[in-house]
Amino acid sequence: MRKESKAFQAETKELLNLMINSIYTNKEIFLRELISNASDAIDKLKFTALTNSEILGENSEFKITLAVDKDKREITITDNGIGMTYDEVAENIGTIAKSGSKAFKEKLENVSKDDVDIIGQFGVGFYSGFMVADTMTILTKSPNSDKGVKWYSLGDGAYEIEEIDREERGTSITLTIKAGEEFDTFLEDWKIKELVKKYSDYVRYPIYFNNEVINSTKPIWKTDKNSLKDEDYNEFYKANFHDWEDPMLHLHLKVQGSVEYTALLYIPKKAPMDFYSKDYKKGLQLYTKNVFIMDKCDELIPEYFSFIKGLVDCDNLSLNISREILQQNSELQAISKNLEKKIISELEKILKKDREKYIEFWEAFGKNIKFGIHDMFGMNKDKLQNLLIFRTSLDEKYSTLKEYVDRMGERKEILYVVGEDLATVTSLPKMETLKEKGIEVLLLTDRIDEFALKTMMEFEGKTFKSINDSDFKIDDSKEKEEEIKKLSEDNRSLLDKIKDTLSGKIVDVELSNDLGKGASALLAKGNISLEMEKVLSQLPGNEEVKAEKILALNPEHPVFKKLQTLENSEEFKDLLDVLYTEALILEGFQIENPVEFIKKLNNLLK
Repeated sequence: MRKESKAFQAETKELLNLMINSIYTNKEIFLRELISNASDAIDKLKFTALTNSEILGENSEFKITLAVDKDKREITITDNGIGMTYDEVAENIGTIAKSGSKAFKEKLENVSKDDVDIIGQFGVGFYSGFMVADTMTILTKSPNSDKGVKWYSLGDGAYEIEEIDREERGTSITLTIKAGEEFDTFLEDWKIKELVKKYSDYVRYPIYFNNEVINSTKPIWKTDKNSLKDEDYNEFYKANFHDWEDPMLHLHLKVQGSVEYTALLYIPKKAPMDFYSKDYKKGLQLYTKNVFIMDKCDELIPEYFSFIKGLVDCDNLSLNISREILQQNSELQAISKNLEKKIISELEKILKKDREKYIEFWEAFGKNIKFGIHDMFGMNKDKLQNLLIFRTSLDEKYSTLKEYVDRMGERKEILYVVGEDLATVTSLPKMETLKEKGIEVLLLTDRIDEFALKTMMEFEGKTFKSINDSDFKIDDSKEKEEEIKKLSEDNRSLLDKIKDTLSGKIVDVELSNDLGKGASALLAKGNISLEMEKVLSQLPGNEEVKAEKILALNPEHPVFKKLQTLENSEEFKDLLDVLYTEALILEGFQIENPVEFIKKLNNLLK
């Protein structure tokens, strides 16, 4: 019988150390790699048996077996796959990155691969065992050989190989686990089960441990969706994505084309507690050929869909040799774009067919969609704009922008108003007049709303206009314009005095007949709106961002008449400050000095 001691061909001890200590950053994946190799070996045997059924012999129940011996500190992974001959062991195990799986796969280029699912590509997964083991021993036998083979190494750049008597086809790999607390845990039964559940739960062959199967073998995402019920999807979601509630909805995709993949996506009912914190990490679980690769692959999902949970399984990813990241992300980019289209399409379908369900989604995650429109200078606005819904002054119910435009007739502008809540925006002075005239207004109550609309600029040729913009007029007829112009000229000295008194707070003052029964209101001039000032000024470094404010006064209101009579009195400034502060309160601004405001108000009431 042959027996040799060899050095790893063309590799050194330093290279092996690099493999063990640098390429793999997570020690626990050693079991994933060795189980994947065992699955490969069974795949190879099954394919070979298609043309040579005798190769199976009596042992045709394919399985992978794990065993732990705590006293000897050993973990053994056994399969009844293709096994290896003496020369194959020397060639495939003796040379780092000499992959038998990859060579085998290349032979199948012109053959149907439906029943062949080779996981290994680089032949280096085996060496990950040395992260946790002092020694590794292989016992293997190929059906093409009368003898078995034993391979043994300390992971120091050399190995021993010899022929042995062995009857059973397949391979057993035994690891002698290193001493130390961080390695002791790998000898615990619960840890073995945990690692199989995490990384190898859906390997297609049963994994036996202590005489029980501890993996699922058939992933739900590769099960025919017609055979699954909502309860099946919900239970999988709660078990795998740590939520005690059923998801709002799920999306099960099997995509074929230039990049083939299966995806199972979920939209939760509620955002997680840390969703808007810097600690939240978006991303989908990534599998390849049912083997878990990564928990949070953020390249698969755009930021505005960060609330989506789920997984993607793609058989033809370009993995790097550690199988932890990707050599190139072209496949991921293709999958991400395709997923994005599918998600948008599904949400549009729900919006059209099940408005109540969509409103439930919108109230939980609509803020993300609006952020997606505003982000990246509006790069995604065309994709997302049809998902927008806002409450409107028509009946305070939700409306899409398309529905709003269809109702607006010949008007050229989509009107909106911004405020803290519905009660605030519907009670603003201008809203009363607009409602009387039957003019519909979008009611915006999220801080991101106006930023999103300004980023869009227009929808179906209609521009967006805030009713608090200084150049917006409810009645822009020539007659009304002339009337206001004459009133302004008649009260020029008063308006100049008001502007001078409030210098630094406003840039101008004007008379307006759009305020209904209100006495005063604030308008904004320029690119920074009143709402934008409130939002931006709360961000570090933007404290000085201010909107150019115009104080609008109602010439028909008794308070304006009072201003006219008090123009030259000491009470004039107090009354003007109260009017200005009231306008600030209406727009949701904080009062600079509440005590002083109340004092002036009380003096006027006396």
